[in-house]
Amino acid sequence: MLLLPTSPQDEQIVQSISREWHTGIIQFVGEKLPRIIAVFVIIFVLQRIVLFFVKKMHTRADRQVGNFHRAAQLRTMASILRATSYGVLGFIALLQLLNIFDIPYQPILASAGIVGVGVGLGAQSIFKDMLNGIFILVEDQYNVGEVVILAGLKGTVEDLSLRRTTLRDGDGTLYVVPNSQIATVSNLSRDYSLATLNVSVDASANPDKVIDLLRTIATGVRNDPAFKDIAIADPNILGVDKIEGRAVTYPVQIRVRANQRDGVLRELRRRIILAFEKDGIPLGNDPANMLILRAPNPTAPPAQQPLIG
Repeated sequence: MLLLPTSPQDEQIVQSISREWHTGIIQFVGEKLPRIIAVFVIIFVLQRIVLFFVKKMHTRADRQVGNFHRAAQLRTMASILRATSYGVLGFIALLQLLNIFDIPYQPILASAGIVGVGVGLGAQSIFKDMLNGIFILVEDQYNVGEVVILAGLKGTVEDLSLRRTTLRDGDGTLYVVPNSQIATVSNLSRDYSLATLNVSVDASANPDKVIDLLRTIATGVRNDPAFKDIAIADPNILGVDKIEGRAVTYPVQIRVRANQRDGVLRELRRRIILAFEKDGIPLGNDPANMLILRAPNPTAPPAQQPLIG
C-alpha cells in the first residue's frame, strides 16, 4: 500500500527528495555516464589491440616451420602479453571508475599497501613463483610447445605465466606446476634431439660386420626422403658399448630436429629387424642361442655334458 503524506511538512520532504533524485539522475546521465562509457570503450579498444598482436604472434609462430625454438618463443610471449595486459587494463579501469564516482583511491591504495605487507608475509610462495617465472623468461629456459621435465614431471609446455607452468603428458594428463617448485629444468626439445637406439646382438656375431650393417641401415634412414629433413646429421655408430652375458649392445645415434625422434626410431627398428633376419645375425638374449647344462647323472662321466637347446 502506498502511503501519501499527511501534512504539508511531509509533502515538502517528499518533494525535496524527489528533486534531489531528479538532479542526481540528470547529473549522472549528463556527466558521469558518458565518462563511464568512454572508459569501457577505451578499455575495449585496448583489449582488441592486445588480441590483435597476440593473434599476429600465434600466426607468425605457425609459419616458423623450420625454426621450432623461435615459434616456441613467440607463443610464450603471446601468452605472457595477454595475461599481463588484461591485469593492467583491469587495474586502470578500476582507478578510472573510482575517479568518476568521486571515490578517493589514494587511501585505498595506501590501505592496500598495508594489507599487502601482511598478505605478503603469508604468501611468500606467490612472490617466489613470480620471481622464478621472470628468470625463466629472461634466461629462456623453455617455451610453450617444448618438451621438458619439471619437478619430476615430463610433458609438453601448454601455457607459461609468471606464476605457473602448465604441462601435458603423453597420456593427456594436465599438470599445473608453480614456478617456485622448479629447481631443475631438463629441456628435451632445445635446438635438436638425439634418436638413440641400443641394439642388443648375440656375442656369436662378428662385431665388425654388425657395426658395418648398422651404419648402412642408419645411413639409409638418414637419406630416406621421408626423414631427410628431420635427420640433421649423419648417424654415429659408437661400437661395442656393453657386454652382459652373451648380449652385446651397440648404440646407434642420429641427430634429429627437436621433438622429432620417435618416427626415426620406429623406422630404424623396422629396418634392423629385417636386415638382421636376412643376414642371419641373432639378436641378444635369444633362447635358441643359450647354452643349457644338463643336471649331473650318476652313471655319466664327471664332466657335464652341454646340450644345445
